[in-house]
Amino acid sequence: MPMKRVIIIVMDSVGIGELPDAVQYGDAGSNTLGNIAMKVNNLKLPNLQKLGLGNINYIRGVEALNKPVGCYGKMGEMSAGKDTTSGHWEISGIIVEKPFPVYPKGFPDEVINEFERKISRKILGNYAASGTRIIEELGREHIRTKRPIVYTSADSVFQIAAHEEVIPVEELYNICRIARKVMKDEHAVGRVIARPFSGEIGNFTRTSRRKDFSLDPLGITMLDILKSEGYRVKGVGKIEDVFNGRGLTDSVHTENNMDSIDKTIQYMKEEFEGLIFTNCVDFDSIYGHRNNVEGYANALMEFDLRIPDIINNMKREDILIITADHGCDPTTESTDHSREYVPLLVTGEALKKSVNLGVRSTFADIAATVLDYFNVAGTAAGTSFLKDILCRM
Repeated sequence: MPMKRVIIIVMDSVGIGELPDAVQYGDAGSNTLGNIAMKVNNLKLPNLQKLGLGNINYIRGVEALNKPVGCYGKMGEMSAGKDTTSGHWEISGIIVEKPFPVYPKGFPDEVINEFERKISRKILGNYAASGTRIIEELGREHIRTKRPIVYTSADSVFQIAAHEEVIPVEELYNICRIARKVMKDEHAVGRVIARPFSGEIGNFTRTSRRKDFSLDPLGITMLDILKSEGYRVKGVGKIEDVFNGRGLTDSVHTENNMDSIDKTIQYMKEEFEGLIFTNCVDFDSIYGHRNNVEGYANALMEFDLRIPDIINNMKREDILIITADHGCDPTTESTDHSREYVPLLVTGEALKKSVNLGVRSTFADIAATVLDYFNVAGTAAGTSFLKDILCRM
């Protein structure tokens, strides 16, 4: 009996147009893919176009095709929020009904005081800022005082930055573990993030040894179910961090988008049944949050060039799903995530072609479809689209 595998690749923050409630999140007019295409010259994504990307929404330079080789649609987020955690959790079958707490004016005194007491040192910062800007502003003082830099954003994050030669990375990770225990109950942020950096004053650079310390998922995910049924569940990139390691049988961290693709293909070359779940974070962390439109466009084209590599390593029973977890429109004034639809592109040798999957009401339709494919009982959230795409059903 042939082995079944599903490969999910999350293009972190590659949204495809504002959700109906975007105005409530301050994101009216956000359209990560569409607005980038309007701003840059000659955005070409021929391989994603073949899968049906241009058939989802109008994207300048990525025209709709009469017969794309993939199945295509877009999904709205049912969860409250627009962050990495809720996006990935919803893809896995969990709807987050209450948004994670955010701190646009910094964390309250009782949080900071407890944190400082537990790490036996004072902190710098405690305000909302971009990661590159705050190390420019406070990096010199951090080196002088050896105090960690604490900051947040519009997302539910408690971020701690430290120079690798001032606070070694493993020590920074331990500080983050302490912060994770402090940020509980009403202050249970989605993620505590270690943000190590290096370099000289005036020329600091964030390193690739970022690490996220997330909450445990607030319910049973498709990862949990597949693992319990004896399938392999392999996480690539920050998947292990987002799910706090739960539901995974194997995981590997990566340095950038291309490394994520390389590691995904390495897993694809192995003989196993189950799921590969990959995050490509550069779109979000390097380009979206820094409003780097040209960089974002180049990263999209670089990703597009790797699509044939991925497809050429697929086996007959493999299903490839390409999607996103939220938006992060670099053309707007905001440097934070945006409340957007996300693309849904699905392909595989055993699948139909040119199927319009329409507008899905939740990311959890992916989880329902994956569990349906493996013929295991799933969660209540989401509606499977397997019967619409599989040739033999």
